[in-house]
Amino acid sequence: MIKRLVILFFIPFFCVAQIPDYYISIDFTQTGDDLKFQLTDLISDTHTVNLIYTPEVWQVLKVSDLDPENNNNVLLLYGYNDADGQDQSDRSRNKNFSCHTSSCEGLWNREHVFPRSLGTPNLGFQNAGADAHSLRPADSQMNSARSNRAFAEGSGNASYITAAGHFYPGDEWKGDVARMMMYMYVRYPTQCAATAVGVGSTSYSDFGDMPNIFLEWNAQDPVSAFEIQRNEYISSIQGNRNPFIDNPYLATQIWNGPEAEDRWEVLHTPEVTSYPLFVYPTITDHIVFINNPNDTPLRVQIYNTAGYLLESHPREKQKISLEKYASGIYFIAVEYQNNRETFKVVKR
Repeated sequence: MIKRLVILFFIPFFCVAQIPDYYISIDFTQTGDDLKFQLTDLISDTHTVNLIYTPEVWQVLKVSDLDPENNNNVLLLYGYNDADGQDQSDRSRNKNFSCHTSSCEGLWNREHVFPRSLGTPNLGFQNAGADAHSLRPADSQMNSARSNRAFAEGSGNASYITAAGHFYPGDEWKGDVARMMMYMYVRYPTQCAATAVGVGSTSYSDFGDMPNIFLEWNAQDPVSAFEIQRNEYISSIQGNRNPFIDNPYLATQIWNGPEAEDRWEVLHTPEVTSYPLFVYPTITDHIVFINNPNDTPLRVQIYNTAGYLLESHPREKQKISLEKYASGIYFIAVEYQNNRETFKVVKR
């Protein structure tokens, strides 16, 4: 009988999350463009509500971007200091202090993180130009200072225009920016090229379509509770999600580069430990083997990606058959000498 495991207490490698049902159609054994194209189809097909730029985007941002520490305020993208007496650097502001006129000093307005003018064609104020996944509250002066400048490398919590005339969003926001730009490129692949909005080398990606800085920022600045809050609320309105907030490791699977966090803890294959026990091959037609040169007594458990325990038993033989299971990803947990190792296996 197949049993549902109790995630939090009995299986540490599933302690964060399983793959959400939203991604049930995705074959995560794929990488590169094959995975990217699947995600494009998913986030396009589930984008069932196109917001009206005015007033609907205003209404959404006043909820999606609420300051977790003060629900009277929204957080301001690129902001970093509420105590220096300068409006432009403010990090948080009253949600009702939004600007609907031409005189906006001390107020916030809507920042197109992917600038409208950098789209091919221009994003305008519909569809891509009204997608809340790439629209954020920003101080009006900060918004003007950033203008349509492409993002570039920098350092420090402050955002600023670089010496070359590009823009650094600040340490707190660089991961947010990277994941939004990845979303826009995957959602609108012919209109919102990531290379149009990020400068520098593209050496990590096989086809040179993702700037290295976005992959680095995605790994360096992990997903925050605030980003998760935004993603959940915008998804409830538009219907689609930002996959790179749900799991930054998807960017690593698609474009390579620095290894980002696997928030589901099911896509990344851990490195082999110093103990000589491991499972091989990791991609198989149906048979895998346990390398156990010391003949240590073992217990083997097999799980699917939803966290269901498929089988569990002591193991004397060093061969495991997946013949009765469908193609996909499986996790083989091996218990030995009060230790537990988990290995990801792909059945073709």
